[in-house]
This record gives sequence, structure tokens and C-alpha cells, in this order.
Amino acid sequence: MNREQMEHVSVFPLGEENVALEPYFIGKSYVSLLNDKEVQILNVTFEPGCRNNWHIHHGKGQILICVSGRGWYQEFGGSLRHLKSGDIVYIAPETKHWHGAVKDEAFAHLSLIVKGEHSHEWLEPITDEEYSKLIW
Repeated sequence: MNREQMEHVSVFPLGEENVALEPYFIGKSYVSLLNDKEVQILNVTFEPGCRNNWHIHHGKGQILICVSGRGWYQEFGGSLRHLKSGDIVYIAPETKHWHGAVKDEAFAHLSLIVKGEHSHEWLEPITDEEYSKLIW
């Protein structure tokens, strides 16, 4: 998808290509900072097939509010969850997980994290072989 098409995926601003975290994503994603007071709110948009590596949020949990398209969410050792607009995911601190778009549709979610002491630990990717086995 080109940038113009991606700008219509969500009602929230697309933002810029997520180059800072590019090493931890397979595929292209975009991020737009919507709020940086008390709770950081980001609009994260994934091109079809884009997903992030397994990762852990240390110190703070994360809330995902799905706003457009279809995606995936999985906690390590847990079942794969299909995501669609309107779904909400709470991710407790110290939970190894990944999320991203289905292979044939763009996906956008809001990411909410309470500001304060926290960090992200980026881990192994979801390989193309693993991802190709996922069925919507």
C-alpha cells in the first residue's frame, strides 16, 4: 500500500514511518503521537502483513484499542487472538507478546501507556514461516 492509501486506514493521523523501531518490525508501520500528557497515546498503523517482534514492557502495562482493519495479538505460550475494530487488549507489565496486521489488510490500533518509569525489551521476530501458518 502507498502512503495515500495508508492515510485512510484510520480516522486518526497516520504520522510518520516508524523508522526508529524498524529493526523490531517485519514490514512497514507508521506512528503518530496523539497525546503525551499523563498517558501516552500513539496511533500505530501496520501495512498488511506487518508485525512487531516478541517484546516485553517492563514497569508499565499497555492497552491497545483497535480502530481499523484486522490484526493479531498473542502472549507467549497463549492462544492467538484475532483483532478487529472495537477490540481492546490489556497487556500486563512483564508479559511477552506480539501484535500486527493480518496478511491481506492494514490494521491500526491506539497504544496507551501511563507515563513514567518503563522500558521495552525487544526479542525475536515472528518469522515469515511462522506468520504464513496463521489463518484468519
